[in-house]
Amino acid sequence: MPAQPRRAAKAPPVPAHPTPAAAVATGPQRQGLDRFDLAILDILQHDNTTPQRLIAKAVNLSAPAVQRRIKRLQDSGVIRANVAVLDPVKVGMPLTIVLEVHLENERPDRTAPLRARIAAEDAVQQCYSVTGEADYLLVVNVASMADYEALTRRLFEGDDNVRRFRTSVSLGCLKAGLRVPLQGAQDTAG
Repeated sequence: MPAQPRRAAKAPPVPAHPTPAAAVATGPQRQGLDRFDLAILDILQHDNTTPQRLIAKAVNLSAPAVQRRIKRLQDSGVIRANVAVLDPVKVGMPLTIVLEVHLENERPDRTAPLRARIAAEDAVQQCYSVTGEADYLLVVNVASMADYEALTRRLFEGDDNVRRFRTSVSLGCLKAGLRVPLQGAQDTAG
């Protein structure tokens, strides 16, 4: 029997985005972000492997000042992670599926088990608590429909709080991005 490849250590989950109310309360000026921070963030969002000396030159600061700012942005949670963004098709996960999950009851004690299963599931790329008819919106990547069926069993089977879920299979990707627009933030930052 051939040796099995070692699984990489699981990275800690990236914290969820703040709620809209929290985002308003912690806008750029309240986070202490100035135009230099925003310029550095813009460069890092484009390519976080950009050498600090090149960032320093682009924003007219010294390299040590850029390093201190990046460290502060990481420590404060403005920069949530430094990751490689993979092409799911090229790593054997060609199906992107969007699920609408409808619950019977939204009480935290009734939704906690489902939220824990979703958070622990690697195939779930994004999960949003949403307004409107559905309660959660999930984006998942899987290798096959059989894998998707197994995923839905793991997430929903036996949970009497899940009323129903609706599946939409992506026919193609028009845009997938991780960049946070900073243009409006520059208008309000110092």
